[in-house]
Amino acid sequence: MAERDEALEYHERGRPGKLEVVPTKPLNTQRDLSLAYSPGVAWACRAIHDNPHDVFRYTSKGNLVAVVTNGTAVLGLGDIGPLAGKPVMEGKANLFKKFADIDVFDIELDAPDTESMVAAVKAIAPTFGGINLEDIKAPECFEVERRLQDELDIPVFHDDQHGTAIISAAALLNACELTGREMSSITLVFSGAGAAAIACARLYMELGVKRENIVMCDRKGAITRDRPNLFAEKEFFATDRSLSSMADALVGADVFIGLSVGDILTPDMLMSMSDRPIVFAMANPSFFADFHPMKKDI
Repeated sequence: MAERDEALEYHERGRPGKLEVVPTKPLNTQRDLSLAYSPGVAWACRAIHDNPHDVFRYTSKGNLVAVVTNGTAVLGLGDIGPLAGKPVMEGKANLFKKFADIDVFDIELDAPDTESMVAAVKAIAPTFGGINLEDIKAPECFEVERRLQDELDIPVFHDDQHGTAIISAAALLNACELTGREMSSITLVFSGAGAAAIACARLYMELGVKRENIVMCDRKGAITRDRPNLFAEKEFFATDRSLSSMADALVGADVFIGLSVGDILTPDMLMSMSDRPIVFAMANPSFFADFHPMKKDI
């Protein structure tokens, strides 16, 4: 695990941060400059005005993604704001470039609610070929994604939901095969009930897991039907079972999905699960717990 001083020195050394913008065409002569900018650039502008699809021929739009956050659910740190979320967005931009050669602008928005978030992303959308939403708290993240997918003509993806769901679903299929289980019969307990947990549970159901075999736990304990003031996505996964805590829910469970904070699953809880339990420890490192309410209350 990276130590604090090492991580901070990495981000600070040389040019601060993890991104820079570099030209993709030669800019060595006066002629190059006249083509890149005025007057030559006007021909590209006119071509795109005549045929908007030509924006993909003459600009970087097709290979440019916006990684967008409002900083309301950053890693396991919670609502730390857009400024403190910027290092994470720069990091995600590096992953796009390193593994897929996709260019990214990281966009940190002072937009704490759904309406301002949607409006801001719609306003900047012409720049980009796709939108990667990141670290937006539930339930706002669900509405933000739905509306942007409906209202924009470019792909919109919320990584906290679908990236986690896709990877963990593949792992769950493999784990069930290795342990001789059927997806339709396994029982699962989630630590965390935010965007990632809900998206994972939805995809697992598509693969055969039964909704009644899922228990989600948040900072107040197991989410049950008699819990008041649940948002719609949480209410969908509320259990009819008489449970109060995650420890209760884990008795006899086949699968633990950790999506809140580290060091929540105790040895006693693990021993109470079924034989050959499947444990997906996907929480952020335990030092994040100082910022996270679930560690104290679950």
